[in-house]
Amino acid sequence: MLKYWDSMSKRWLYLAGALVVGALFCSALYLQYVLRQEPCPLCMIQRVIFIVIGVLFFIAALFNAGRVGSRIYSALIALFAAGGIAVAGRHIWIQHLPKDQIPACGPGLDFMLKHFPMSDVLQELMHGSGECAAKGWTFLTLGIPEWSLIWYILLGVFALFVGWKKR
Repeated sequence: MLKYWDSMSKRWLYLAGALVVGALFCSALYLQYVLRQEPCPLCMIQRVIFIVIGVLFFIAALFNAGRVGSRIYSALIALFAAGGIAVAGRHIWIQHLPKDQIPACGPGLDFMLKHFPMSDVLQELMHGSGECAAKGWTFLTLGIPEWSLIWYILLGVFALFVGWKKR
């Protein structure tokens, strides 16, 4: 297996990462538009982080950077994955709060973007709201934020392995 890993081009590995993120994003769109699972504010932040990670994977594959460039792309991907881990962890924490400690539902994202300064919008988004506590779709007893957390960890570790791959 290690021989196969060493024979793979970094370019193909980065492309594989971009395709995985694309599949994850398509899954999120399926959940939203087919299964009618409306995303909460923390879900929206996680989507943006996945998009940034996917774009970084794609750019790394497109430009086929050398050793230093590859490490920079991998470090950036891992950094955004760490941010995603933090947001997903916050989301999981909110979902596991007792019912009397769940934050109240705030105004919708569209309203906040139109009427609040961006710093207040970001603070409200990271704070979470009552709608973030709702547990929707599950698979193998894990909800969307738990699966997001798993994928952030996998993508971040994968990016670091690719960036520090020999050759």
